Amino acid sequence: MTTTTHTHSCAGVILAGGLSSRFLGRNKAFIDIGEHRIIDHIYDVFKSVFDEIILVTNQPSDYLDWDVTIVTDVYPARSSLTGIYSGLFYAEHPYVFVSACDTPFLKKEIVETVVAAIEPGDAVVIPQTAGGTEQLCAAYSKTCLSLMEKQIREEQFQIKRLFRKVRVKKIPEHVLRECDPELISFFNINTGEDYEKAKEWQANNHLGRRPETEFPHPECIIPECMIKEK
Repeated sequence: MTTTTHTHSCAGVILAGGLSSRFLGRNKAFIDIGEHRIIDHIYDVFKSVFDEIILVTNQPSDYLDWDVTIVTDVYPARSSLTGIYSGLFYAEHPYVFVSACDTPFLKKEIVETVVAAIEPGDAVVIPQTAGGTEQLCAAYSKTCLSLMEKQIREEQFQIKRLFRKVRVKKIPEHVLRECDPELISFFNINTGEDYEKAKEWQANNHLGRRPETEFPHPECIIPECMIKEK
């Protein structure tokens, strides 16, 4: 798949909020899965796709040696929506592709599929699985900024609320499975149990065995930064 034209109009945004209350107060971005930290894997994927990478974090000192643009939230309210807004606000490109920092198996092909689907007029381009939309593995346009800001000021942090007011393109599951048959790109780590499942999957996959672990459907896994959304 060739995405050169599209990637020049899209930046990659990593939401790296900081310490996780549901993961023993640790920064999930720095958890090791196999031989690499989660954030390193996401960065490597982004580096191969985007010429602009933005990292949104409330702990910028943890990333000073990174070759990325480091920003903090424009608004102090901690939520996925404020992170997406901040990435869009600072991006030089008209679109951003957003990923959480706790998705250890994000595939480059999924990112490329979403970015390649962007067409003029699209406000949001988002994967759609049987369980729903993948809001933290999606592309957003700068045309969303004013509506996002209004929601944030009104303390309405649900990302889906935005979708009622803008043009949303959904990428169907059968298309996603062509490049990610198990939809493993959408698995994220919130708890110690998730971490153990991810390590088992990584180990078995590395050895060429079918993993015994069955991950819950992506929509059943709620990123911690979305828990506080209203």
